[in-house]
Amino acid sequence: MTDTPRTLAEELRTRTDSGLVGLLRARPDLLNPVPGDVTQLATRAGTRASVVRAVERLDRFALQTAEALAVAPDPCPYGTLGALMGGDAGDEAVAAELPRAVAELRAQALVWGPDDRLRLVRTARELLTPSPAHPSPTGLGPTVAEAMAGMSPGRLQEIIAAAGLPATHDPVSAVAALTSLFRDRAGMAALLDTAPAESVAVLDKLLWGPPYGGVTDRPAPHLQWLLDRGLLIPAGGRNVVLPREAALHLRGGRAHRTPEPVPPALTPTTERDPQLVDSAAASQAFTALATVEELLKEWDLGGPPVLRAGGLSVRDLKRTAVALDTTEQLAAFWLELSYAAGLIASDGEADERYAATPAAEEWLELPDHERWAVLAAGWLPATRTPGVVGTADAKGRALAALGPNLDRSAAPEVRRRALGLLAGLPAGTSAPATAVLSRLRWERPLRGAQAAAGQDTAAASGDGSPAAPSPGDDLRTRLAQWALSEAELLGVTGRGALATHGRALIGAAGGGPQDAAVPPSPAETGAAASHAADLLAPLLPEPLDHVLLQADLTAVAPGPLRRPLAEALGVLADIESKGGATVYRFTPGSVRRALDAGRSAAELQEFLRTHSRTPVPQPLAYLIDDVARRHGQLRIGAAAAYVRCDDDALLSEILADRRAAPLRLRRLAPTVLAAQTAPDQLLDGLRAMGYAPAAESAAGDVLIARADSYRTAPRSAPAPVPDGPPSPDHTLLEAAVRAIRAGDLAATAERKPVRAPAPTPGALPRTTSAETLATMQAAVLTNSALWIGYVNADGAASQRVIAPVRVEGGFVTAYDHTSDEVRTYPLHRITGVAELADDAV
Repeated sequence: MTDTPRTLAEELRTRTDSGLVGLLRARPDLLNPVPGDVTQLATRAGTRASVVRAVERLDRFALQTAEALAVAPDPCPYGTLGALMGGDAGDEAVAAELPRAVAELRAQALVWGPDDRLRLVRTARELLTPSPAHPSPTGLGPTVAEAMAGMSPGRLQEIIAAAGLPATHDPVSAVAALTSLFRDRAGMAALLDTAPAESVAVLDKLLWGPPYGGVTDRPAPHLQWLLDRGLLIPAGGRNVVLPREAALHLRGGRAHRTPEPVPPALTPTTERDPQLVDSAAASQAFTALATVEELLKEWDLGGPPVLRAGGLSVRDLKRTAVALDTTEQLAAFWLELSYAAGLIASDGEADERYAATPAAEEWLELPDHERWAVLAAGWLPATRTPGVVGTADAKGRALAALGPNLDRSAAPEVRRRALGLLAGLPAGTSAPATAVLSRLRWERPLRGAQAAAGQDTAAASGDGSPAAPSPGDDLRTRLAQWALSEAELLGVTGRGALATHGRALIGAAGGGPQDAAVPPSPAETGAAASHAADLLAPLLPEPLDHVLLQADLTAVAPGPLRRPLAEALGVLADIESKGGATVYRFTPGSVRRALDAGRSAAELQEFLRTHSRTPVPQPLAYLIDDVARRHGQLRIGAAAAYVRCDDDALLSEILADRRAAPLRLRRLAPTVLAAQTAPDQLLDGLRAMGYAPAAESAAGDVLIARADSYRTAPRSAPAPVPDGPPSPDHTLLEAAVRAIRAGDLAATAERKPVRAPAPTPGALPRTTSAETLATMQAAVLTNSALWIGYVNADGAASQRVIAPVRVEGGFVTAYDHTSDEVRTYPLHRITGVAELADDAV
């Protein structure tokens, strides 16, 4: 092999093992399956799907460098590339960053060759080279040779004559002469000095792209002047194009209008006291816990039904939003967060509906900081994206909360990158969302079909706020906006700055955007969330065991209450307002609800005296006693339904009430009324009339209306949808490189000549059984390596390099350099054997 590699495979063979490991880590799709040798690795690295994926993951300046190589001569000297990126006048920032960009392209096998002969891989050149169907972000058009292909020789001679060039003998030399003129700065300047002002104005319009324009059948004189001299070349129909060499002269040699060698700064920043940021984040984290707990309480007896197509109906989403006192979009976030944490799921029954899972019971018993860790560990790697709820899918159907098609595989990486940028700022420092989004767009300017088309449309995306992305934003921009908004809701950030526990949370991702493309394992995420929760714990308020009763039939909880107290008070009173202090209001209905749950008036009075720092107000005591005195005086049972009461005057009063007409009551006995309605409807009807009936069992005992909680069968949280192949660990990468090296050795090692005719290139060696056995036995004695052809039980043929250790019983035991392990081969499956040259291994 020559000193200068002739192919990408030859260049990869010269790389160190660490260089190949870096390539496989940056492009994990090359590992599945592990390439058999370096040639296979190079071939796979040049496939369209793999190249598109690699180009998508370039930062803006590396992408601009690749785009410049696509319009440069092939191969391109480093100096020519530098001139294309920095222009004739040069650019210090471009010159300083260009080596990094070229090194990144080399590391990802998108560029190969020495500095004096840089080559963009063929597939990448096809993706990024300008064409009428796929304009380049450089705004450049075809070269003179490409644009003039098929032009008549006579017309070519007319053009070079009008340009002041001597006539040539063939079209090739004519095109070469015109190309040389356009590349000659002095010659082009002299030619343009003679151009009409209108002609120069036309060139200025086409200068930065698109380079195509239209003309009529009879072009104006200033256009004809350009056409006559080849500064505009016909491009089919009535279209014309500005050739690349002329555009580069007019641009001063620059391929891009605005090179971006360095990422945009995260400015202006706002500095705050880190303790203030941590406190704000902790307050929001506690609010998040309360909201999720409220959701679980709302669905305690079973949630809404599951749509046939999956997900929650619009009406049920609105009801959930009302119950949580929030917007529908935020309600979708809390639903998806709970779902990602494994706290809610569908029950899987015939009449399928949503409900809390058994894990929700365990979650409710955990300390507050550990409950937050569960939510954070579910949110960080989640690919389900609540921000798209309500938008239409590819078939025009609205996407439902908790439904299918909400996964966006890029979400975790974007989330980690956005938080990683905030982690790079000093503690307590925040940056505007627009600055974060601009930085993210610089880091990943291409995505999906945009990369395949070679169009950098991300730069034109809107700068919507995190809470309300603009409809024109690309997906990654919207994902970043949602990530910043969700981090604030969950208490990972406070007032726009990353909290101390937020920094610990993203520690699993490396703490910076440069590592965000490598997702942490679930174990790493859980450990980071646990560490973050430990830092959050001192900032969360201590639960209280008391309330303040007031004379207006309200109770004020000056802080979060202990869970048993909050549950009991939630039955006895209705929540009137939330915030730093929760206000509960006592009503006849709420007191009756507590009595229905099996509490007596005396127990309620004692409960309030025990947990109130103020005396029980007289109006509240009277309310409890009054409701308790009337509670259960009427008894509702199941016949169809009946009303029983010892006070026949009270039953007569009910019969005489016009509001009882829908219940269709009639007297069966002085103390019994029968109803032609269900017991639960009879209960509701009499309560609406102001009475306090109680349900009773068939034995005549009062039924306690405390329903059991409804839970699903054990359910696991939804698994994130990976964005491409998983990132390989270091052990796998090292093993893959060893296998590739061994396979390459088997394919390229020099063989000693054998007596039989030499095999054709790529064919398996062929020897007789006797020669194979003799060569094997000799190799065992001399401890030498052999090249063999082998056919496995499936009939697949391969060539291998082995070092025989033992030959017996029709089998050879040998160390296989290809698989890097000791293996046993049946001799009858070995097609032939050849000795390697002395220096081959």
